[in-house]
This record gives sequence, structure tokens and C-alpha cells, in this order.
Amino acid sequence: MAMSSERIAPERAWLGASIVGLVVLIGGSLAFPRWVYDRFIWQYFWGPVYADAQSAQCAVSDGGSVRLLNSADACQTAIEQGAVVAEPGYTVVSEIGYMVILLFMLVGVLFLLRRLDVGRDRELFFALIPFMFFGGVLRVVEDANDAVPSGFDPLIAYPLNTLIISPIIYFTMFVIVLVALVGSVVPARREWVDSYRSPLTAIGTIVLGATIVYLLWLAIATEYVQLYPQITLITLLVATITTGGIWIGLQRYAPTVNHGTGYIGLAVLWGHAVDGAANVILTNWATALGLPSNYFPKHPVNRAVIDITGQLLPPSITSVIGTSWPFLLIKLIAAVGVIWIFDEAIFEESPRYAVLLLIAILAVGLGPGTRDMVRATFGI
Repeated sequence: MAMSSERIAPERAWLGASIVGLVVLIGGSLAFPRWVYDRFIWQYFWGPVYADAQSAQCAVSDGGSVRLLNSADACQTAIEQGAVVAEPGYTVVSEIGYMVILLFMLVGVLFLLRRLDVGRDRELFFALIPFMFFGGVLRVVEDANDAVPSGFDPLIAYPLNTLIISPIIYFTMFVIVLVALVGSVVPARREWVDSYRSPLTAIGTIVLGATIVYLLWLAIATEYVQLYPQITLITLLVATITTGGIWIGLQRYAPTVNHGTGYIGLAVLWGHAVDGAANVILTNWATALGLPSNYFPKHPVNRAVIDITGQLLPPSITSVIGTSWPFLLIKLIAAVGVIWIFDEAIFEESPRYAVLLLIAILAVGLGPGTRDMVRATFGI
């Protein structure tokens, strides 16, 4: 009985921390609405989602009412007047907040995996890869939703479209994956299938395929969605070549780096190479590949890389090689560092937590990278 109490205690502590966090946020919002809700929760977390869902340049909270503005000048004027302004995308504050939430949720998922008695081997990692692609492609469905011309009703209207807008889409994907995982573990335990991996992989592949078919239908049946398959081909080609080169180099000159992760490390490296390659191609080379215009990143880190590179290198060089290429380099270096950290000892001491962390690390690279790549492929 004592052993059972020791096992359950951390789960209760996690649940208690969740409740305390909610009470603090709700209580602070009621006691100090202007500072806690308006200038923290709304400005950095809900406001950007709301503005994105309404396809607005920004949303302005003013005395309990919310206004949508559709020009950068109007948004800047509202900021100068001291209004609480939220723009679509991420800020340093929101990215730190989401990182904290992600780490906290990972602990809860770890407890869930223990309950389901899965995740000790590496099957879970590879079974969830189709869902990572699916999350990125599903986000493009909302991008296509925003591209609907005025006068036409979008397929997914507000507030349902908020479920597939970053960062809420991560919670939506969590629920989808959870349902799929439980639905795959049950037949495995009843010995209807040899392993939960087969049905879980099949579910992910089916929802991914259905979403891609929907986007292809939009490209055929509408004028506001086009098809540029060269974007996907070149992005995957660049990611695969860079990954292959680094992997061969590690295997030959530093084999101890990937002893612990094995092919998981290869997947992590490739997933982040996709993210980096998509950013570089779409930021600097989209028009050269046939798209109407280049893309501009929403994440502060991506923007900072572009700004710093533009300041350090003269225009004569950046006009040739672009300004976003260091982002791909940073992603690859970070991925190699992760592979190096996850040695054999980590898998032996805490296999579930190691696999779970690597799933999250791959997802934050492959998911956004897939979204950027597929979005440009359909000209959205």
C-alpha cells in the first residue's frame, strides 16, 4: 500500500499545482483585471489568437470592448495611445509562457504513459511521427480558411477556427493524440493486434492523408489556393541532404554522439532540418521558386536571426545568399546537441521521460516546419 501511495503522490502534486495555477490566474484576473487579464493573458496569449482567427492586423482591448484593426498604421497608433494591442503571432513573453506550459504538460503526460504502461520502448516515438506531420498540415487548413475571399463564408468560422490556430492547436492535437493512443492501447491489451504501434500509426496516417486530400481539393476547386509542389520537393531535398551529410559525419568521426538515440536522433535531426530549410527557402527564395512573394516569419527568434544577419553582412552578400540561412545552421547545431545529450544512460534510467522529451523536441521542429512548407506549397 505504501508503494502505491508513493506512486500516486507525484500525480496528485501535479494536479494540485494545476489547480493552484488556475486559481492564481483566475483570481488575479478578477482582482486586477487591467494588469493580469488585459496586459498579460489577453495581450500575449488570447488576443493574438483572436486577431489571427478574425484575419485582422491586430486586436485592441479598450475598456472591456475589443476592436479589430486591419492596418499596421492603425495598430501603431493604438499602441502609441496606450491601448492594449495584440497582434497575430508570438512574442518573447508568449514563447516563454508556452515553453513553461509545455514542460509542465510533459510531466502530466509522463504520468499518463505510466498509467497506460506504454512509452518504455521507442515504438511510441515512431508511431507519433504521422501526427506531427498532421499537426502542421492541419494548421494550413486554417491558413486556407483565412485566404477565403471577402463575400464568401469560410468553411470553419470563428470561434471553431481558434482550435486550429497556434498555440491552441497544440492542445487540440494533444486531445486527438490522446484519444488515438487510448484507442490503440485497448485492442493491443485485448490481443486483437500485436502492438499498439500499428493502429496508432494507421490513425495518424489516415487523418494526415485526409487533410492533404482536402487541401488538394481546394487547389483544384478554388482560385485562392494554388499548387506549388516544387516547394515541398526542394525543402525536403535540402533537409535530407543536410541531414544525411551531418549523420554520415557523426557516424564516421563522432559515433558516440548518437549512440544513445540511434534512429530517433536521425529523425530529430531531419525534423529540425525541415523547419530550418523551410524558413530559409520561404524567407529568401520563395519568389525565385515561382511564388508571388516571399514570406516573413512570425517567431521572434527567426526575425532576430534575419535582423542580425542583415546588420552583420553587407547588402552585396545578403542579396546573393539571403539573411535567413543562419537559422538552418542554428537548428542543425541545436539538434546535434540534443542527440549528444540523450546518451544511453538517460534511456536506461528513465526511458519514458527520454522518449517523451524527444517526441516533444521533434514536434516543435517538424510541426512548424511542415506547416511552413505545406502552406507555401499551396500558395497560402
